[in-house]
Amino acid sequence: MHYIKLGTTGLDVSPIAIGAMTYGEPDRGHPVWSKGEEEARPLIKHALEAGINFFDTANLYSNGSSEEILGRALKDYGDRDAVVIATKLRHPMRTGPNGRGLSRKAIMTEVDHSLRRLGTDYIDLYQIHRNDHATPWEETLQTLSDLVQAGKVRYLGASSMHAWEFAKALHLQKRHGWARFVSMQDHYNLLAREEEREMIPLCLDEGVGTLVWSPLARGRLARAWDDARSSRRSVTDAAYADLLYSPAQDASNQAIVNAVGRFSDAYGVSRAQIALAWLRHQPVVTAPLVGAGSIRQIDEAVDSLDIDLTDDDVRALEAPYTPRYDWQGVSDEAELEAIRRRVPGMALS
Repeated sequence: MHYIKLGTTGLDVSPIAIGAMTYGEPDRGHPVWSKGEEEARPLIKHALEAGINFFDTANLYSNGSSEEILGRALKDYGDRDAVVIATKLRHPMRTGPNGRGLSRKAIMTEVDHSLRRLGTDYIDLYQIHRNDHATPWEETLQTLSDLVQAGKVRYLGASSMHAWEFAKALHLQKRHGWARFVSMQDHYNLLAREEEREMIPLCLDEGVGTLVWSPLARGRLARAWDDARSSRRSVTDAAYADLLYSPAQDASNQAIVNAVGRFSDAYGVSRAQIALAWLRHQPVVTAPLVGAGSIRQIDEAVDSLDIDLTDDDVRALEAPYTPRYDWQGVSDEAELEAIRRRVPGMALS
C-alpha cells in the first residue's frame, strides 16, 4: 500500500478508506443491510491486512454500534499509532433538548461518547456531519478547536454543505487562529459531479483533501444498466434516492454506466474498479469511502489503485454527464424551521 497525505497535513492515510456505516448491529439501525459484529470483524481485519489504515464512521451509524464494533476490531487487529480513525457528529442521538446539532454542549457531550464507544483516548479526524444552521459558526468552530487543544482530537473535517458556507468557516478559523478543517467529506462520483462547480475548486485552492461518500453511486456504477438486480440497501434505504439520481437524468446516467462497462471490458477489471480509478484520477480526492460488505469488495478497491486510466479514458467517461441537482445543504424541515426562527423574515423552501 502506498500512503498519501490528507490535504496539506502530514497525516499518512491509505488512498482507500473503509466507510463503516455498513457495520452495526441490525437491531440498532439498519436491519436489512448492516452487518453485525460477527460479520464485520473479519472484514475490518482483512482491510488492515491489505494495508488500509483509514476508517470512517459516525456516532449516528446504528446508534453508536458502528463506533463500538470498529473500535473493538481495531484494538484487536490494528496498531493504534498507525491507524486513522475518523468519526462524525451532528445528527440526532437522542430525543429532547441538546440531543443533536453542533452547539458547544452537544459537541462536548458527543466527543466523549464517541471516545468511549471507540475505546480510544483520541480521534484522528473529527468531522461535522453537515452544518448546523441553528448554531452560530463561531460557537461550533471554537469548540472544535478547543477539542484539538485538549488532545481529544488530532484533525478536524467537514462534510457536504454549500461552498460559501465552507469558505466562511475556513475564513473564521484563520481569522481567530482556530484549528482548521483539513478535509471535506463530499458526494462525488461519475454520476454526481456538481461539486466541480464550486466546492472542489475551493478545496483545491485551500489545500483541503476530499473524502468521497457514495463513490459507486449507490451501486449504479458497479453493474450494467439493464441489470435489474438491486442491492438490499438501495431497495430499503430510500432517503437520498431522489436527491442523488433523479430519473430525469436516466439517459445521461445510462450513457455513463455503459461507458464504465466498455472500459471494464477493455481493462479486464470490474465496473467498480473503473469508477474508483476515475476518482483517483481527480487531484482533489484523497480517498473514496468504500462501504465494503465482503472480502471481494475490499480486494477490488485495493486492486483499483493499480489501474491507470489515460486522459482520453477520463474524457470519454465524463463526456455524457449532464447537471444533476441543486444541493441545498439543509437536511430536514426541523432545521429549516430553526433557521427561520433565528433569521426573522427569511423565506426558505
